[in-house]
Amino acid sequence: MPTQPERRRQLSEFLRSRRERLTPDDVGLPRTGRRRTPGLRREELALLAGISATWYTYLEQGREIGVSEQVLNALATALRLDRHERSHLLQLAGHAPAAEAEEREPLTAAAGTVPLLLQPNPAYIIGGTYDVLSHNQAADELFPRLITEAGPPANFVRWTFLEPVARNVVVDWESEARGLLGRLRTLAARHPDDPRYTRLIEDLHEGSPEVRDWWPQYEVQARHSGRKRLRHPRRGATDYAYTAFHLAEQPEQTLVVYIESGESPDEGVAVTRE
Repeated sequence: MPTQPERRRQLSEFLRSRRERLTPDDVGLPRTGRRRTPGLRREELALLAGISATWYTYLEQGREIGVSEQVLNALATALRLDRHERSHLLQLAGHAPAAEAEEREPLTAAAGTVPLLLQPNPAYIIGGTYDVLSHNQAADELFPRLITEAGPPANFVRWTFLEPVARNVVVDWESEARGLLGRLRTLAARHPDDPRYTRLIEDLHEGSPEVRDWWPQYEVQARHSGRKRLRHPRRGATDYAYTAFHLAEQPEQTLVVYIESGESPDEGVAVTRE
């Protein structure tokens, strides 16, 4: 379970990953001398943020030092973080409240029938760590081997990275998988003491070379509505719009519905990306 040193380590990795993706040209600084490492130097970033280079070095090294929200916002601006990355930075530094512990009650029988009522549109209900709690026949057909009788419980992230057939089903697999991993990382940061996320991330590292390569890049992504191009077993490559709805009494549980792109979801409904 993550401790304060673990949080400082994650903050260090996040800051370094964002510093290394910027170049002097990106921020209007002159290039000086040969660079042994990618991105901005620590001294350059400290200059842009208006803080001490020594102090920033301590922060990126994960030392136990205090940092104000004002300084964090200055760093976020210098690093050109988007609003989701800025929120993630504040979260790691202890300036944003962690998500409240959610009741992890079993899926109710009534809620479990909802995907069945949405047939023939593919639909399923997932938990906070993307475990599949309920699904309909159309989802079973669209995502082969997501739900199996043997083996561990169905999990959408494990399926995406560890099930070979997923790379054929998801037409733009790399971009979709990167986005999913970014959303998982964002959720895991909001639940730092939840061992379910730790186990899932460990499994992904063990089984997926892409996760091992991409995780250190520290991408984060917020949930939002989206579209996917999926290869249907009978209709071939098909464009889908998908929407997600949190269950009222169990916000950790999410109903995800896929609609062929010719059919637009109600624009007045608030949706999130699963």
